[in-house]
Amino acid sequence: MADNKQKTTYDVDKIRNIGIIAHIDAGKTTTTERILFYTGKTHKIGDIDEGTTVMDWMEQEKERGITIVSAATTAYWTPTNGLFEGMKYRVNIIDTPGHVDFTAEVERSLRVLDGGITVLDAEEGVQSQSETVWRQADKYKVPRICFINKMDKLGADFFATIKSIEDRLGANLAIMVLPIGSESSFKGVVDLLTRKSYVWGSDELGATYEVLNEVPSDVKPQAEECRQKLIERIAETDDALLEKYLANQEPTVEELCLALRRAVIAYKLVPIFAGSSLRNKGVQPLLDAVVNYLPSPLDVPPTKGLNPKTNQEEERKNTESESVSGLAFKIQIDPHVGRLTYFRIYSGKIVAGSYIHNSTKNTTERIGRILLMHANHREEVKEASVGEIVALVGFKDTTTGDTLCDAKNPIVLEKITFPEPVISLAIEPKTKADQEKLGFSLKRLSEEDPTFTIKVNHETGQTIISGMGELQLEVMVDRMKREFGVLANVGAPQVAYKETVKKIATGEGKYIKQSGGRGQYGHCFLRVEPKPRGEGFEFVNAIKGGAIPAEFVTSIEKGVKETMENGILLGYPMVDMQVTVYDGSYHDVDSSDIAFKIAASKALQEACRNAEFALLEPIMKLEVTTPSDFIGDVIGDLSAKRAQILGTEERGKATVVLALAPLAELSGYATTIRSMSQGRASYYMEPSHYEEVPRNKVEQMLAQSTFTGRVAQS
Repeated sequence: MADNKQKTTYDVDKIRNIGIIAHIDAGKTTTTERILFYTGKTHKIGDIDEGTTVMDWMEQEKERGITIVSAATTAYWTPTNGLFEGMKYRVNIIDTPGHVDFTAEVERSLRVLDGGITVLDAEEGVQSQSETVWRQADKYKVPRICFINKMDKLGADFFATIKSIEDRLGANLAIMVLPIGSESSFKGVVDLLTRKSYVWGSDELGATYEVLNEVPSDVKPQAEECRQKLIERIAETDDALLEKYLANQEPTVEELCLALRRAVIAYKLVPIFAGSSLRNKGVQPLLDAVVNYLPSPLDVPPTKGLNPKTNQEEERKNTESESVSGLAFKIQIDPHVGRLTYFRIYSGKIVAGSYIHNSTKNTTERIGRILLMHANHREEVKEASVGEIVALVGFKDTTTGDTLCDAKNPIVLEKITFPEPVISLAIEPKTKADQEKLGFSLKRLSEEDPTFTIKVNHETGQTIISGMGELQLEVMVDRMKREFGVLANVGAPQVAYKETVKKIATGEGKYIKQSGGRGQYGHCFLRVEPKPRGEGFEFVNAIKGGAIPAEFVTSIEKGVKETMENGILLGYPMVDMQVTVYDGSYHDVDSSDIAFKIAASKALQEACRNAEFALLEPIMKLEVTTPSDFIGDVIGDLSAKRAQILGTEERGKATVVLALAPLAELSGYATTIRSMSQGRASYYMEPSHYEEVPRNKVEQMLAQSTFTGRVAQS
């Protein structure tokens, strides 16, 4: 599609930045495709099964029928109901992946969005990944609306899904609609506030529907009961309305809508809507709700950050007159335009051709072009201001999570944190020609996805790639082949173990080498101590009286970090420990950086040998859905895999087993579970935490290891 150069500005209060988040297969992309069709952004409804969706534009997404990268788009909607009826609004939408392997896409999208739509399957209710994305949205305080999708599906149960939202997510719900019919008889919804019925029928595409000023007689008693509960819920969030309600005066629909909008933005209530995106029913009331109840960039609190010069907290108001600030939340390599930096503007405005300061890296970048993205199509604009999400062309050093701002008024906003990779595999180029391209392609892909990491094992010369799951690594290798033309041999997936220490210990490291000329001299004492899980590494300089000069302390820190990266016990990276340098000595002539790096490595090895070693392994949260006939076999198999069974729950006609299991034991689990259940069971897993590997297992691994461990005797 050709780039159109035009100026597209909108009043900030008429912008909604929303994300669509949910479990795999709940219907996120299908819902987004319907939104694009009804807003007039597309003229044909995209279908996942046919590979014709706009938002899933990558070849791998079309082939697999899943979302891999979050896609951003801009659409325009004029509500036909509610507070802002008849006014045109701009809705920036990000469709996120459901697979836990691509959790970075959800994390960074939620960091920059003002509101969200959580899509739930009416038969399955709240599933594991729904819980995970809900907690991610809680972390960034994102107000949201729930859309109970697939009301036409066999086994769909509106009220059971609502109960699972209350039980598993602990949300305070405002039920806005009541479905008319369910499963194959589902045909529309009743708007509880206005007592109007929306019925889809004659128009197969769902673009037109009937609005009836009455509630069908078969749901009328239930609708009135739910309406009273809804008014009570809304009134509880507003003192003036509560007074009116307690005095037996019913608030007007407008008063209720305004109070509900305030409650949703303050995250006191979560409105519930229902429909069937695949059957084109119920999407328009959801769009009205996005405009009516989710915040505009003006409704969210001012953005806070640290001034890098004074280290004091400062804030930026959400206005165009304020100095510019924003967050680069995603890097994408576009074959036509090059490197795209997705940018959320929190204050001020930017103009194409101007310069902007990267306060995270203390560099200056030039804004070559500003693009409004519509999945993989682009629309060029001259400028963009507060509240907008745009893609910038021309940046060289900016990476995910960097703050871009005015050089005269610098600010550093809160970064985006990503989970640690749990699985890795060795990769090597097939030919000499692929060797150079491999490094370039891996660097480009790791810039796009912060959970995809690359490490070279210097002892074996292998390149190790790590990520959140086998699917992510498989997709990355496929992208290397398609996008960069790199052919590579790939090893079997390996679990990303970590090493750490369990108690405090000290060690001494000396490196003295005398030759004819200038010698080498490095000498230091280190103390290691464990830190709580997930706290990472800390280096402490406790040298007193100048026993070691400051420049050599830096060398000691480098030596410690390098040794920790390559591991001591089995060659896995060391984590969650504090290393303190507290004494040592130096030689005026012979001491050098390299001598102290070697001395630090020796001291750390000795200290770790004196401390008690521990090997940590990733533990996965596992959810197995199986027909009840196979429950005994499933639990027995999980117990044999060192799993901790957390419990079971009934979901429709199936039983769901919840467990925590080591990733090392789950290799090929998809095949195991299928053969055990005649292909009728399915499972979902996501990383939970790291835990110590049992001693007998460590001894077994040491016996099998080819790693020339520095403390194999421990």
